Amino acid sequence: MSIKVAIQGTKASFHEEAALKYFGNKIETIECDSFKKTCEVLKQGKADYVAMAIENSIAGSLLPNYNLLRDYRFQIVGEVYLHIQLHLMVLPGVKLRDVKFVESHPIAIQQCNDYLEENPHIKVSEGEDTAACARKISEQQLKDTAAIANQLAAKLYGLEILERRIETNKKNYTRFLILAIDAEEKGSVNKASLSFQTGNGVGSLSTVLQCFAEQHINLSKIQSMPVLGKRNEYEFYVDVEWQNQSEYDMAIRKVLKHTINFNIMGEYVKNDKV
Repeated sequence: MSIKVAIQGTKASFHEEAALKYFGNKIETIECDSFKKTCEVLKQGKADYVAMAIENSIAGSLLPNYNLLRDYRFQIVGEVYLHIQLHLMVLPGVKLRDVKFVESHPIAIQQCNDYLEENPHIKVSEGEDTAACARKISEQQLKDTAAIANQLAAKLYGLEILERRIETNKKNYTRFLILAIDAEEKGSVNKASLSFQTGNGVGSLSTVLQCFAEQHINLSKIQSMPVLGKRNEYEFYVDVEWQNQSEYDMAIRKVLKHTINFNIMGEYVKNDKV
């Protein structure tokens, strides 16, 4: 029985590529039209996992997804980094001079601004998803339209890559979280995602961060989000990494004394290979 993974977007989207990279090829992906829908599918038991983008090296954090992490309280059981490579693709035989329109997700379009400015004769329009735009060209046999998407989309929908690597920044990476209903037993973990609130006193956050520093725990990410309905109150989301488990355990014991609503969102194996 194959693992079912809920993804935002269409088959051959970057979310599916991330899921395949993490789990391997023997998975079934469940396409969802929003990140909230992926969470609902997992909550209802229709999927085993969710693959969810959480930050991009150019666009930054996906703040609405932090709200979903807070609301659904799923466990983070893993992570995967994807090198985002964007290609211009068309129906086989179509030449660049034939292309009058290009479609893609707004962020993908933004990341290819330099290339698009060099080709002002091409009219740009936004689509719901990179892979969905590729599928549309294939299904409707659009000979005057190109899509900006990944290599997986070109292969799945039978398109030809006209121009490779048209993204402006070649060092473009997205980090995806792997979410599950329950935590998984892992022999050895070295990374955790935590959330907490602190008091409003001077240096309250600094005190918490010092607890990690004293135990040689590396903070690889810190993100603040307003607490709903409370003025000037924030929830902090941090990712920490360690080499010595006992030092991490000690740091958590210290941090608990200086925080409220402390939550371990997941402990997992660091996976930043791209």
